[in-house]
Amino acid sequence: MAKGEGAESGSAAGLLPTGILPAAERPAQVKEPKKKQQLSICNKLCYAVGGAPYQVTGCALGFFLQIYLLDVAQVEPFFASIILFVGRAWDAFTDPLVGFCISKSSWTRLGRLMPWIIFSTPLAIIAYFLIWFVPDFPRGQALWYLLFYCLFETLVTCFHVPYSALTMFISTEQSERDSATAYRMTVEVLGTVLGTAIQGQIVGQADTPCLQDPSDSALAMEGANHTQSTTSLKETQNAYLLAAGVIASIYVICAVILTLGVREQREPYETQQAEPMSFFRGLRLVMSHGPYVKLIAGFLFTSLAFMLVEGNFALFCTYTLGFRNEFQNLLLAIMLSATFTIPIWQWFLTRFGKKTAVYVGISSAVPFLILVAFMESNLIVTYVVAVAAGISVAAAFLLPWSMLPDVIDDFHLKQPQSHGTEPIFFSFYVFFTKFASGVSLGISTLSLDFAGYQTRGCSQPARVKFTLKLLVTIAPIVLILLGLLLFKLYPIDEEKRRQNKKALQALREEASSSGCSDTDSTELASIL
Repeated sequence: MAKGEGAESGSAAGLLPTGILPAAERPAQVKEPKKKQQLSICNKLCYAVGGAPYQVTGCALGFFLQIYLLDVAQVEPFFASIILFVGRAWDAFTDPLVGFCISKSSWTRLGRLMPWIIFSTPLAIIAYFLIWFVPDFPRGQALWYLLFYCLFETLVTCFHVPYSALTMFISTEQSERDSATAYRMTVEVLGTVLGTAIQGQIVGQADTPCLQDPSDSALAMEGANHTQSTTSLKETQNAYLLAAGVIASIYVICAVILTLGVREQREPYETQQAEPMSFFRGLRLVMSHGPYVKLIAGFLFTSLAFMLVEGNFALFCTYTLGFRNEFQNLLLAIMLSATFTIPIWQWFLTRFGKKTAVYVGISSAVPFLILVAFMESNLIVTYVVAVAAGISVAAAFLLPWSMLPDVIDDFHLKQPQSHGTEPIFFSFYVFFTKFASGVSLGISTLSLDFAGYQTRGCSQPARVKFTLKLLVTIAPIVLILLGLLLFKLYPIDEEKRRQNKKALQALREEASSSGCSDTDSTELASIL
């Protein structure tokens, strides 16, 4: 009888999960080391391709929307300036707004970020196409372009902010996220090259001849309007529509590849949290996180420097250097150089650390800006400087997106109960970047206006040429030096990153163990 009772007891114990047995009866468990989570090259490429739509459309709008509004749609300059300024301001405002909405989103079968990318894509391409369409009602054209420009910027933000935050959800390994970021930056730089090439080649015939005597511009424009045939203008409008159709197709293809090739992953410790914190509480915590504030401040100055160069590059080449027909080729040289050097910078930051890469990469632009400031107009030297400048542009592209995940990891360790804040981190970084773009545009426009800039002139006064040289060389150098000084205060070095990585790994293992215990408790309840 005793033997039978013992056998019955042993049999019953064998039916129960080991997690609910007494400690003395549990079999010894050997803890297997957790395998490192690795992304395949295909996953990284699919993730990287998702960065192309924002860059292709942004490049086309940034370089060609102004000339399109003035010379093709024939919008009055005053209303054209309102469209451009309000569009940029609205674009900056939508980033934290979309970040707020994403932070309130719940997880679905597709994830929390992917639905935003999927559902915004078809509406975004429709709005983008309508930006390049000339309506038949001339009186309402300004309102038409303002409406669809702001609508497109809102929809592309609904794509780009969750895509940027997706970096934190493709892998839990820092090295894998850094590698995927390098792939992404390479594709984004290629996107700028592609946007410039497509728009420039298809609509190159839309260029308007300059006026030899700008003071007589009204008479000259009247003569030009009478001699230009309606057919020629219609062909130019169709060329812009064709370019918009090609770029919209690229947008859709990239969004499909991203959706099919990337799976959004949820942090183990995040699944145990009941409800995400409120947006404003999360915003207070994010903006009070010291490493994030210092990183944003440093990149705000360096971004403003590169935005000044970008915004005035065309005018500088045309009027100061005298290379009116070489602007697109010089821009292409910069972007191709940046594309080929991004993998080098990825190796450099892995080998020597991210802070060292910031100092070396961004400061490398300073000698070439000084050379541009003092050299005479020479096309060969200008191409050499353009290629060298692309090396620094690559570092400016790669490093912010590679360092932001480190800041978020540090935040998670200090605020382990605060989840769902990733969109806030990324959306406000994009907001400050666009804020820098708006500031650079305002400074440039006001400075050129005070210097006596002459619209559509074949040449400009000496004061305008000198102002352009200041905006492209001296001002960026000062801003870069200020940004590098702020980076001295950034506390996350390689040693700190390694410590954070170990601490996060321990947190994830603890969360996984807790999850197993919860599962065993559920099984016991089911048996009872």
